[in-house]
Amino acid sequence: MARILIADDEQRMRHLLSIILKKKGYEVEEAGDGLQALDMLTSTHFDLLISDIKMPGLDGKGLLRQIKKQNIGCPVVFITAFGTVESAVEAMRDGVMDFITKPFEQDRIVLTVERILGMSRILEENRELKKELRKISGSGEIVYQSEVMQQTIDLAAHVAREESSVLILGESGTGKELLARYIHDSGHRASGSFVPVNCAAIPQGLIESELFGHEKGSFTSASSKNIGKFEFSSGGTLFLDEIGDMPLEAQSKLLRVLQEKKIQRVGGKKEIDVDVRIVCATNQSLENLVSEGRFRSDLYYRINVFPIEIPPLRERLQDVTALVEHFKQRFATDRSIRVSNRAMDVLTRYSWPGNVRELANVMERACILARGKGLIDEGMLSFLKTAPAQTNEFDFRLPPNGIDLEEFEMDLVQQALEAADNNQSAAARILGLTRAKFRVLLKQYQERRG
Repeated sequence: MARILIADDEQRMRHLLSIILKKKGYEVEEAGDGLQALDMLTSTHFDLLISDIKMPGLDGKGLLRQIKKQNIGCPVVFITAFGTVESAVEAMRDGVMDFITKPFEQDRIVLTVERILGMSRILEENRELKKELRKISGSGEIVYQSEVMQQTIDLAAHVAREESSVLILGESGTGKELLARYIHDSGHRASGSFVPVNCAAIPQGLIESELFGHEKGSFTSASSKNIGKFEFSSGGTLFLDEIGDMPLEAQSKLLRVLQEKKIQRVGGKKEIDVDVRIVCATNQSLENLVSEGRFRSDLYYRINVFPIEIPPLRERLQDVTALVEHFKQRFATDRSIRVSNRAMDVLTRYSWPGNVRELANVMERACILARGKGLIDEGMLSFLKTAPAQTNEFDFRLPPNGIDLEEFEMDLVQQALEAADNNQSAAARILGLTRAKFRVLLKQYQERRG
């Protein structure tokens, strides 16, 4: 039977609720204030919390904030007097499941508890189903062995517990959405929705309607009211992929929403409160876009609170073996399929310009070809030889009189920028450096030029 915690500073109210619920077979415990309730919630599992809004010390709203912050998976029902119904309605936007007004009827209490516990069971079943689906599809697991990727995961784990905006940087196919989901699932918003939006895939004229929603009749094809992604993801995480492709006009409205936590539907006049965490991602240099006037500098600084760069697969080839095994388990219907040593050698020496996404496609193809044979051999990967792995060998020979190493480095930086059309990420790839290391060299180059 479900276990229920009642938090109220009035002993008579706690006692009355306990009698009503115990008669229905529920296990009931009591807390005299919010602090005591929080202590009990952190040490014991409860299926439902019924809490008064007004309590000394930590009140109901403060208790709710702590429950969300500490990711305590317990639904909350508020008890309120008629004079504070407005506060209770406001609290529902913050995650309260329902509220009961004083004085209350016994049937009303019982029906509310039964309904909330029923909803809670359905939500828990949905969460478990999502976990199982992710296990089957492999979409919820970040596979790695390299130290550089461990550092990336450590950064994501640290910021997941906060509310700061996150900007994920990396080439196409490195797994930016996967890392965004990891941040969402590791934070206190994990029970809320994770809503991905590809800014590059939405027609320019529709992006505001997609993000903020629209009212019926606000434009020609608006035959009905539409809820935008911000409202839909309220209480959860909104992932804005390819943020660099967002039109300037939409950027200004996005900045306002991030600052004021309110949206206004297209064609609407009412402002709507939203509680959303924003995670953005791009494979472009937003700094370059800002300098070119294609991205607002104030929005850039607003979303770049906590940047995380995912290294390309060619910079973490130690992960290839683990990824190969992971994708083999996902795509191979015959679990006994093996990868020959020569085939693995090809896979670990290839440069993977398409990153993890390309490796997944290659493994899916290889698993199809290996059916019936039970072995992925080198011949099945022959098409990869057209793009061999990069090597550190080159024809430069140190002249007898030596060189000025700093001048040589600066010359390479300049050549790489010219070859990459001033795209720092691309220039870093040309030199086989991470973007962070390249920026250090670039700064030195600019200081010497200045």
